[in-house]
Amino acid sequence: MAGLLKITLIKSMIGRPEKHRRVLCGMGLTKTNKTVELKDTPSIRGMIDKVSYLVKAEEKIDAA
Repeated sequence: MAGLLKITLIKSMIGRPEKHRRVLCGMGLTKTNKTVELKDTPSIRGMIDKVSYLVKAEEKIDAA
């Protein structure tokens, strides 16, 4: 778990619980279809699990 995760917001956060909106903002996801790259850590994995119905997460594969 030392790589990067590519996380995309695929559904709107309108009408979602406040805690879920805070998790998304904490990850830097503010608009639909926005993608961010974050370190693969247990805390980020927990955030993804909390809002898994709103995001798409992929492991970024490095060519190096």
